[in-house]
Amino acid sequence: MAVIGAGAAGMMTAAVAGRRGLRVVLIDHAQRLAEKIRISGGGRCNFTNIGSTPAQFVSRNPHFCRSALSGYGPRDFLDLVERHGIRWHEKHRGQLFCDESSEQIIDMLRAQCEDARVAWRMPCTVEAIAHESGGFMLQTSLGGIEARQLVLATGGMAIPQLGATDFALRIARQFGLRVVEPRPALVPLVFNAEEWAPFSTLSGVALEVQVSTVPCAAGAGQGRPGGRRERRGAQPVTFLEDLLFTHRGLSGPAILQISTFWNPGEPIEIDLCGDTDLAAALLRAKPRNRQQLATVLAELWPRRLAETWLATEADGLGGMRLADVPDRRLQALAERIHHWRLTPSGTAGYRKAEVMRGGVDTDELDQRSMQARKVPGLYFVGEAVDVTGWLGGYNFQWAWSSAVACGNALQP
Repeated sequence: MAVIGAGAAGMMTAAVAGRRGLRVVLIDHAQRLAEKIRISGGGRCNFTNIGSTPAQFVSRNPHFCRSALSGYGPRDFLDLVERHGIRWHEKHRGQLFCDESSEQIIDMLRAQCEDARVAWRMPCTVEAIAHESGGFMLQTSLGGIEARQLVLATGGMAIPQLGATDFALRIARQFGLRVVEPRPALVPLVFNAEEWAPFSTLSGVALEVQVSTVPCAAGAGQGRPGGRRERRGAQPVTFLEDLLFTHRGLSGPAILQISTFWNPGEPIEIDLCGDTDLAAALLRAKPRNRQQLATVLAELWPRRLAETWLATEADGLGGMRLADVPDRRLQALAERIHHWRLTPSGTAGYRKAEVMRGGVDTDELDQRSMQARKVPGLYFVGEAVDVTGWLGGYNFQWAWSSAVACGNALQP
């Protein structure tokens, strides 16, 4: 059997299948092994999230990932990590990282493949794939390869500078499988340059916020907030995380999380004060308070943000003293700060995205084996499938879980 793609899902699939006695060849076009693992987590690889459940994954079929996740969960992968003597730590909300380097995860997976007697073809480009009665014929830059079973583990289109392509999606379409339209996910959001100009000077400013989607009716208009109608029955998605201002828009964990759920033309809503009841706090502080409003807000926000936001969004209140602002205007200001709506013009694209959303339609695959229903012997695992995890180690866990499901289902 052949596995195309020697990343997280590909090496895991090859190792599991090889340990079961299958003859496996692992093919990858890259010069260097597993670059996306190498750069992940700031070089320490956020290799799983201990709290992974199906609720942290996005798919047209939200139940598809259940079987694989239940068959091989975070604790299973952590056991493997510990058997290889890799020290780790929990950083934030269940996110697990290597203490030292992501290279340790790569070395572990390589060792697993070596122990399973996996044959390597790297660098090796697959130029064509044909399906014949006995299996698959691969034309590659290193010659022909015959395989009774074929696994596509080539990932998605995120970070093309590391060699990411739409190869798996092209092969899926070649064999008549439906593909959910791909798009960048876990990606910064950008805004119209002219409208964003006042905030571009805040690049580098960060704070914790609550950010939500504002689901809108299709075709109800584009542009600034107010031009589209909210969809009845659609539930907003909300994250409480750090937000980062950039020259072109917004980034940070809060924005990366919400980007997976954001649809072009829709606004997002940001609560800049979180759990603080800002109206009540301002009204309590108002009597005889001769400080400017910007100074008062600077106790909650970075000073630059307080000054810029008031100058841009607060209708001249920025230069007023708190004691001089009418109560009704303070209440209106607080409401706007808790419900700041703005409409991105787009995302920063695949070059800045951590993953791809969309992929091979899960209706085309068996959830227990990852095999294509229409093409016996053809499998898809990892990011190539329409299953996208939240930020925080969930996408690596999907790679491990889908790979093990596939590796255990392959026929000797």
